[in-house]
Amino acid sequence: MKFTPRTPREGINVSDQHPLAEAATLIAGLSIIFVGVVLIIVFFVDLVIWFLPPRVEARLFQDLVAEQLLSAEYDTAEAQALQGRVDSLAEQWPGNPYQFRAGILPAEQPNALALPGGVILVTSSLLTQAESENELAFIIGHEIGHFKNRDHIRQLGRAALLGLMAAALLGQNVDSLSGSVVGFTMRGFSRGQESDADEFGLQLVYGTYGHVAHAWRFFERIAERDGDLGPFASFAASHPSPGDRIERMARLAERNGWPLNGPATQLDTTR
Repeated sequence: MKFTPRTPREGINVSDQHPLAEAATLIAGLSIIFVGVVLIIVFFVDLVIWFLPPRVEARLFQDLVAEQLLSAEYDTAEAQALQGRVDSLAEQWPGNPYQFRAGILPAEQPNALALPGGVILVTSSLLTQAESENELAFIIGHEIGHFKNRDHIRQLGRAALLGLMAAALLGQNVDSLSGSVVGFTMRGFSRGQESDADEFGLQLVYGTYGHVAHAWRFFERIAERDGDLGPFASFAASHPSPGDRIERMARLAERNGWPLNGPATQLDTTR
């Protein structure tokens, strides 16, 4: 039988789909794969960081954090008084693995920060605007709550990982990552993380004073000035809605049987 060659059918190696549609499908598929890989990596980073001992955490991040602490005050009477409050609250945390170091950060906006390695910074403005030791204790206790749940280090780990990936993809210099520790930790935590930190902070306040009265008075003042936050704007921007927060804490105190009535302890910033 004689073989008779035939001309290949036109379009045999060409898709019937429009090239733009093919490109969109390819991009979508690659994007899904990329997001999936990122989520898997983030999961394992969270897992590893959760079991990272605090001492190792402090050693790993001390150089990164050091740049952010140059302007913080540690040896003044005010800073030593703050350290005493942090230590007193931390005593209410059974099995606390951290050696907390507290400092005052000169700033015009009231705020508090939890940085890797057990560093807690409170701005000078927050100390000025706090009306009692109780409300300052809750804010500090809230930051200690982030340490208990490892929120600060998980936040930093995720941000650093994504920053490195972005730098690799875009060909940027990764050196700039070392100067943004505070930027990473200032980014808002999730609602669940904030609620858990509030609960633990309130628990520390109850253990210290025997009641939780005046603990959220600072947030009540924010809520009262909701139309014009003024100096509270920075704190409100990086934390949940004050009104929702107050209601949640009141329900939490009632559920746990923590007394809502009690004396306010005068705030002495030099004690």
